[in-house]
Amino acid sequence: MYARITGTGSYLPPQAVTNHDLVARGIDTSDEWIVERTGIRQRHIADERQSASDLALEASRAALGCAGIAPEKVDLIVVATSTPDYIFPSTACLLQDKLGIKGCAAFDVQAVCSGFAYAMAIAEKFIRSGSHRCALVVGAEVFSRILDWNDRATCVLFGDGAGAVVLEAAETPGILASALHADGSYNEILSVPGNVCGGRVIGSPFLQMDGQAVFKFAVRVLGDVAHEVLQHAHMPQEAVDWLIPHQANIRILQATAKRLGLPMDKVITTVDRHGNTSAASIPLALDVAVRDGRIKRGDNLLLEGVGGGFTWGAVLVKF
Repeated sequence: MYARITGTGSYLPPQAVTNHDLVARGIDTSDEWIVERTGIRQRHIADERQSASDLALEASRAALGCAGIAPEKVDLIVVATSTPDYIFPSTACLLQDKLGIKGCAAFDVQAVCSGFAYAMAIAEKFIRSGSHRCALVVGAEVFSRILDWNDRATCVLFGDGAGAVVLEAAETPGILASALHADGSYNEILSVPGNVCGGRVIGSPFLQMDGQAVFKFAVRVLGDVAHEVLQHAHMPQEAVDWLIPHQANIRILQATAKRLGLPMDKVITTVDRHGNTSAASIPLALDVAVRDGRIKRGDNLLLEGVGGGFTWGAVLVKF
């Protein structure tokens, strides 16, 4: 028993915020500064009434429609998010309710920007075990809620959105290999070091980041984990048709492609339009490239992400 992607979907909140819009709001930055350092030109920001499960719902409906699957056929929901609707219940359970599904397993995965790679690997193993046959795997984030809009080093980087895939049991391999890692000793270079205690916020509720340290770490581990999954699948790197990395920063994407010997025209890039949408960035980029016709059935896809924790992971897919 194997697992194959049979449908993809994505959703972006309607409000697009350009770099010029941020400058107009009084943030001490410029379009040139942001584009040169990150490649980002705009990002989408959720309405205050929109939650992660709302974004996940729209992306899930699109993925189910693409796969031609009725919601009641789903027997597993895995949602990757670092910005859940509530402490509990899980965003996956809220999504399940909004889809009108009852009874199937549903849970969240918290691995920040690596979350979708983690969720894919987990769902694939459920299907490979024979216990489940149709999984809905979602990355959904509203990072705008945890940004300090006075910190130009971080607030310009992130956006909101959701992406989803349907994984179904199949007789031929779709997920060829996966690798997941974490090293908690790096927890301080990217974190939201706050929590709620007795109705009060203890610590900081805002994202904080050591940009240079994150860059160096990300480039190293993304290259390493890509080589790892290729070795697991006995696939030469030349056989990769498309690299779909976590969309954090154009410089990280360029450095990762260089380490793999891949030209940038084989890298799916949406960071300029979406910013960093954390766990949503890989499935968002995947869906964009599927729907515009670049990704075709039979293509070899290398999905990889790195995020706070620190966590990192990759999934090699025969689409």
